[in-house]
This record gives sequence, C-alpha cells and structure tokens, in this order.
Amino acid sequence: MSGFSLELNEEHRDLKDWVHGFAAEVVRPAASEWDEREETPWPVIQEAAKIGLYGFESLADMFGDPTGLSLQIANEELFWGDAGIGMALFGTSLAVAGIFSAGSPDQLAEWVPQCYGDEDDPKLAAFCVSEPEAGSDVSAMRTRARYDEARDQWTLNGQKAWITNGGIANVHVVVASVDPSLGARGQAAFLVPPGTRGLEGNRKIKKLGLRASHTADVFLDDVVVPGSCLLGGKERLDRRLARAREGGTAKGQAAMATFEVSRPTVGAQALGIARAAYEYALEYAGERQAFGRSIVENQSIAFALADVRTEIEAVRLLIWQAAWMARNDKPFTAGQGSMAKLRAGELAVHATEKAVQILGGAGYSREHPVERMYRDAKIYTIFEGTSEIQRLVIARSLTGRHIR
Repeated sequence: MSGFSLELNEEHRDLKDWVHGFAAEVVRPAASEWDEREETPWPVIQEAAKIGLYGFESLADMFGDPTGLSLQIANEELFWGDAGIGMALFGTSLAVAGIFSAGSPDQLAEWVPQCYGDEDDPKLAAFCVSEPEAGSDVSAMRTRARYDEARDQWTLNGQKAWITNGGIANVHVVVASVDPSLGARGQAAFLVPPGTRGLEGNRKIKKLGLRASHTADVFLDDVVVPGSCLLGGKERLDRRLARAREGGTAKGQAAMATFEVSRPTVGAQALGIARAAYEYALEYAGERQAFGRSIVENQSIAFALADVRTEIEAVRLLIWQAAWMARNDKPFTAGQGSMAKLRAGELAVHATEKAVQILGGAGYSREHPVERMYRDAKIYTIFEGTSEIQRLVIARSLTGRHIR
C-alpha cells in the first residue's frame, strides 16, 4: 500500500512512552477505586489536563498526524491503563470528532476549546446519537430539529440513550432529523451550549463495565439553539438536502461520518484492554505454580497465550491500516474501519475471558484486574455499531448489495 509505513517515527515513540507513563503511574493505581465508586474521575482528568494529555492542543496534534497513527497509539496505551478512566478522558473526543467532521473553521475555533475547559476547570463534551428505539439503526432516529427562519433558531425535541458524559457535559453535540423522509440523509448535527434550557441528563445508567465513565439518557424538551449552532451552517445543509431529494449521493451524514472516523480509534481502545489482560495473564502464568512447575509450561496455557498475542499483533496492523486510510482520504472499499472495530472488540472479549480462565478462581475475584477488564471488554462488541452491524457494513462493501 503506497504511503503506508509500519515503522513508528520518533514522535510516535515519544507519544507512546508519554501516554504509557501516565497510564502506569496515574491511571492504573486509581482504576479500582473509580470502578467501585462508579463516578467520573475528575482528579485524574485534571491531572491529564495539567500535563496536556487532556485538551484541545494534544488532540489537534493527534488528529493532524498525517499517518493517522497518533490517536490509535494514545488510545491503546491509555486503555491499557484502564478502560473506564480511559473513556472518561477520551469520551469528549467523539463529540470533538463530530465537530471536526461537520463544523466550519469558526465553529471549531469557538467550540472545541469549550469541550475541554482548562487545567483549573476541566470540562467534558457529549456526542448524542443513539436513541431508545434507534440504536444501530441511525436512519430510524426520532429526535427532530425544526427551523424558525424569522428568528434564525432551531428547536430540538427527542430523547438520546446511552450517551457518554450525557447531562454532565459542558457541550452536547446532538444529531437530529431535519427531514425524516430522507432517513439518515436528512439528519444534521447541532451544538447545544452550556446551560441551555430543556436539556436534561438526570438518568444515569448503572453499567457492567466502564464504570468510571458517566453514561446517561439525555432528554431534549424544546431545546432552542441559535442558527450558528448548526454544524456546517444552513447553506451547506440546504445543498446536501437538495442533493438527497434529487436522488444524488449525500456526503457527510452527521452520525455515520463520525463513526467511520472513530471506528479504528475505538478498535485501539479495545486492543489496549486485550493487551493489558494478556500481559497480566502471561506474568501470572509464569509465577503460578501447580504440580511442581509454573503453569505457563503447560501446553494448553502456553498455546492460549500464543494465540492471543498473535491476534493482538494482527489486529493492531488492521487498526493502523484503517487509521491511515481514514486520515489520507482513502475509501474503505472493503469496510476496513468496520473490520478494525469488529476484530478488536471480539479480541478484547476473548483475551479478557482467557485471562480470567488462566487465573482460575483468582481471576474471578476483584483482587486481580482481569475481572474488571473482562467486564469492560464486552461493550466493544456492542457500542459504536454492534459486531453484527460491522459485519453488515463489511458485507455490503464487498458485495455492493444491500444485505439485510
């Protein structure tokens, strides 16, 4: 593949070491506490903000990397530390990706800094897409946006479900239907400023994993935002809707454009979990004695570890390829973004389950982190498109047919 290199440059290696150090020294020691508390780890977020890991500049540098690898490297290392805290830190980036994919330069300059705040007062952002009746089926979205031309205002009504940072975010990016007759092509994304009346996220969800990351339903009851809060602007939206009504291709569907960019990154998060579980199980198997020898000397254990490590190496290359393609505007002709997310998510579940099995009863207890990793991993076959949806995307890319 022309232009794609497997060699990390010095900047990539420095980034990897920097994030890994933060994950090892700050994130891991705090992981169990915040998982038990099921609360947003504000002190850890503030520590990340102080060193520049959580903030607009660092994310912009990662987004600007022409290889597309920086964001993947950072996510793998951070989620190697802990997935719940990792999501608390990187959940904001999904909303930022939504602003990047659809917003104007002026909107980027005005709103992205507000998503992060500063080291003295860090903030969060939320990307609001999923709904109770429209999880993976984005085209079935019921949240509506109505435009008042005389006042140049949009009014949003609806309900969003399973929203990371929902209700506690400073900035909410909400995807809503402008023309329901066009399905997903009739949608647009809107910025909801801090303190806007009518937006509430007071139903926090108790989860199996990622417990340090806040998840809630978001309700929108006559939420009024100025016209300047439509990402990309009214003229651009009108042109896109006109093409859709005429039967042409409508580029830039608000939700799908963000998901296509984010899927390799979500895969990198799952890879970090898988690698952490593998490394812990490998070390444990080398130290645990049974029948007069370490259990890693048993072929069943050694082969299981060999298989997981092989998958880790293969999945990382799949993620890096998809990330490079996305960054360099190479089309996912075979659903490469979905391939990366699919294999990484299923690897995370397999690797953490295998780690629990290798540790035996110890792995089932909260005295060892593989129990938490096992719980954290499962969501990666569900959110940002289930494994079944990823297979559907890949199959449609390969066949050119509308497979159901």
